[in-house]
Amino acid sequence: MRDRTTALALLITATLGMTVFLAAPAFASGDTSGLNENDQVVLNGRLDVAEGETLDTAVLFHGSATIAGTATGDVVVFDGTTDISGHVRGDVFVFNGDTNVRSGAQIDGDLVTGQTPVVESGATVQGQQQRISSRFNAGVIGAASRFAWWVGYSVSTLVLGLLLFIFVPALDPAVIRAVRGRMGASIGFGVLVFFVLPIVAALFLVVVIAIPLGLFTLLALALLYTVGYVVGAHAIGRLIVKPPTSRFLAFIAGWGILRLLGLIPVVGGLVWTLASIFGLGVLWVTARGTEPKQLPAQTVPPTPTVMG
Repeated sequence: MRDRTTALALLITATLGMTVFLAAPAFASGDTSGLNENDQVVLNGRLDVAEGETLDTAVLFHGSATIAGTATGDVVVFDGTTDISGHVRGDVFVFNGDTNVRSGAQIDGDLVTGQTPVVESGATVQGQQQRISSRFNAGVIGAASRFAWWVGYSVSTLVLGLLLFIFVPALDPAVIRAVRGRMGASIGFGVLVFFVLPIVAALFLVVVIAIPLGLFTLLALALLYTVGYVVGAHAIGRLIVKPPTSRFLAFIAGWGILRLLGLIPVVGGLVWTLASIFGLGVLWVTARGTEPKQLPAQTVPPTPTVMG
């Protein structure tokens, strides 16, 4: 019963922790104070500079950008449609999305886009019109983006793991019992959970009335796999750092090994998959109970006394 309670508490804590951590940028989806008070940074939504307004640098990660006023610095759009009818004194970078430069617009710097921009007659681009691929080295950009994702995922899993072992201390002995007593079962059940859940979600999508459930299941897979990855990291750590050493040191040891391996192309993805499978299996075994049932002690009948 304790193991099932531990597993339930684990999932609840993981859900809350990851939801808070991942939802934090959502609260910043509107305008935020970026480099200085005159910059505008939008993570997800609309970046609007109305006619008559002036700002310095404008950055949009995802959404749409409309520059009808004046930008004294650069305009950078990572993903979204960009419409410029005002004045940009710096450069304009649009990595992904359509770019429209309206008649009367003025760009003092370069116009660098991922796709061919539409520059209407009467628009002025004083700098060069270039493609992202020619302005930047695609390999460098790819490596930088992978490293940025590695850093973000490393921090996320570290925070999640620490939260788990702060609020669910009973998880550590449960993982130890699962690893020591049912290693094979942990791997087998992990494979089952890892590969069967996406199939179940796809089947839900086929049934019209179950489409919402299928979508929710697919969305939950990323969180579930990440929880499995964190538990797998701790289980690996416990294979190296034996009790009674701190559960936090054990988790950090396993987490550190996995994150270092995650820097290696291809190998990192394979290691993530194996660790997630292992962790999901450990969770499954923990939820079902890992301690063998104790058989009642048998009472040895007394030796009969021979009456002489």
